[in-house]
Amino acid sequence: MAKSIDPAQMRAAVLAVREWLTDDAAPEPPRRTVADAVRATARTLANDAPGGSVEVRVPPFVAVQCIDGPRHTRGTPPNVVECAPRVWLRLATGLITVAEATEAADLTASGSRAGEIAQYLPLLRL
Repeated sequence: MAKSIDPAQMRAAVLAVREWLTDDAAPEPPRRTVADAVRATARTLANDAPGGSVEVRVPPFVAVQCIDGPRHTRGTPPNVVECAPRVWLRLATGLITVAEATEAADLTASGSRAGEIAQYLPLLRL
């Protein structure tokens, strides 16, 4: 199971980057601030959807395994979702959907189960 995340801490971390997520003209927050929000939301997903069938990667900050099913331990996992930090945070907050991010080529999803993360998003709404 992923490291437990306090919902209030996750919300505070996301609110610290809210302007950047909602305004394309807003400057990117400090790296540490973005990292805190990305890690908190990804670990919340791993707690909400425990398992090891899908790996969610948000480089360079975090990779978590989630979704119940066979656990992957070596090499490239068969079900991977990967995106940039801003895309992930927009997914986690409901500003965009998995389908929209995939269609815009902002998210890559491989494997038959990767799309299952959509049912656990958003983690909170802005």
